[in-house]
Amino acid sequence: MLDERKAAILRAVVKEYIDTAQPVGSAHVARMGDLHVSAATVRNEMAQLEREGFLAHPHTSAGRIPTDKGYRFFVDDIRSEPGTLGEGDRAQVQDFFARAHGELERMLSDTSKLLSNLTTYAALVVAPPHEGAPVRAVHLVPLGTRVAVVVGVLGNGGVEKAHIELPDGTGDDRVAAAAIHLSAHLVGRPLADGSPIPPTGDEAVDALVKTARQALWDSHDSEADQVFIGGAARMASTFQAVDTVRQVLAGLEQQYVLVSLLREALDQGGLTVAIGTEHGVDSLAECSIVVAPYEVDGSHAGTIGVLGPTRMNYPQAMAAVAIVSARLGRHLREG
Repeated sequence: MLDERKAAILRAVVKEYIDTAQPVGSAHVARMGDLHVSAATVRNEMAQLEREGFLAHPHTSAGRIPTDKGYRFFVDDIRSEPGTLGEGDRAQVQDFFARAHGELERMLSDTSKLLSNLTTYAALVVAPPHEGAPVRAVHLVPLGTRVAVVVGVLGNGGVEKAHIELPDGTGDDRVAAAAIHLSAHLVGRPLADGSPIPPTGDEAVDALVKTARQALWDSHDSEADQVFIGGAARMASTFQAVDTVRQVLAGLEQQYVLVSLLREALDQGGLTVAIGTEHGVDSLAECSIVVAPYEVDGSHAGTIGVLGPTRMNYPQAMAAVAIVSARLGRHLREG
């Protein structure tokens, strides 16, 4: 535990470094806030904070910069008083969700861009897994004498669709009967529910029901997590070293790494911050991630987060992730 003076000095250094990206000197800290101590006292306290691992001292500067441990103290310290979005940003979020319509994948992609615009960092949105979502509606529509499209609208906002071939002589009446039977026995059940659908007594209708249901299941990839990334280039531009930019962009291209990173961060529950080496991904060691789940009807549907430099504006990033995840979950729940 740090005493209040050391804590105040560390907070001041972190805030100033986030704002300027320049090492912070003791004289500058002494002029900030309500410390009411001399530059010499601040210098001694900063030296102690360095010995305790909260600050680092670049060789080319007399000032100091926060370490991952210093950022961790700062983040834990502000959790009780998280930042808030400005009025303009709140209006942007409200306007976005008022206008957000259409297929789930498009909306999640647009959500990642919204979050990146709010924070200037890379934004990550992991789509809900479709197989666990209840079916909200099923449609079977003929597109001619030989082809029909089956569409499943899911409770998480997702849509699955597939084309099927119709046997010769299949009339619109049998297609309509199959659609009614599918709706009666699939709506309200998870897409992955393999319980048998009872027969209608009409072999042609039953065959059509079986084909349509299998096509609906085959239309999604149960092994893959969809990840939507917005603002990767913008976030990479916050790093000066070319090698760091290359590593960060390479890490963002490996979606399985990102999904694993998000899942591990969320193991702590709720809004979570992983700083630098804490998340264990070497290529992103100079990055921090702020993540939160978004929920539909009280169940974890997916994950949303931002990835930025360890020098990120944590209060703003935490506020943006919190409000967007909450609004996204509510939007999906309300349909």
